[in-house]
Amino acid sequence: MSQTSAARSTDRRWSTKRAPAINAGIQLTLLTRFELACDGSVVPLPMSAQRLLAFLALHTRPLLRPYVAGTLWPETSEERAHASLRSALWRLHRCGYYPIDAVGPCLRLGSVVEVDLRTSEEFARGVLDETNVRALDADLSPLFGDLLPDWYEDWVLIERERFRQVRLRALDALCERLTGAGRLDAAFDVGLAALAAEPLRESAHRALVRIHLAEGNAGEALRQYRLCRRLLGEQLGITPSEQMERLVGGVTPA
Repeated sequence: MSQTSAARSTDRRWSTKRAPAINAGIQLTLLTRFELACDGSVVPLPMSAQRLLAFLALHTRPLLRPYVAGTLWPETSEERAHASLRSALWRLHRCGYYPIDAVGPCLRLGSVVEVDLRTSEEFARGVLDETNVRALDADLSPLFGDLLPDWYEDWVLIERERFRQVRLRALDALCERLTGAGRLDAAFDVGLAALAAEPLRESAHRALVRIHLAEGNAGEALRQYRLCRRLLGEQLGITPSEQMERLVGGVTPA
């Protein structure tokens, strides 16, 4: 039997069989890198299978096979794209685990697969919830790391930017809450993390200026303001906002 025929046969069987118990403990990492781990062991996958898993993981609903095939292999014929999809599914089945569910004409990521991106988004929502006091002492590691930073396909770039905005907003909010609670050391660490993630984000600079002013360090506040002004001018050709100017208005030399 040829590989293509085997792929079709495997695909048909897979559509009707239940995933085995070995599916327990499947983790998919998409932040900073791609990695599929099953029962604690990393599963090596070809790039075609990685792209398929990542694409399905970035959608919360089942996707029609033609849509998946056409998006992942847009520069080939429809027949060739479907063949590439069957091949990717076949390669995934060969690893002995079943991280994808077939639902009639649709595919979706298996419900047993834990995705770090989804965990991080849930954590960010918790940070943005002002009633969640536990967020002030939480481990911030879920807010660090970009989505698949070495991948440059459009469907990745869009989701990467969306998640970047979510985590930066969460870091900004947490920094502000910590500052308001008088926990300036912790707030400073969060502010630096936000600035490291995006040096051109003025809100992160403003947060650090507020912390310096709260500590009575006017000189450090001015230094942070000048850094912000220089970066915005050199990189974007703009000046700091009125919010920033008002913030340092009482300490900026005439």
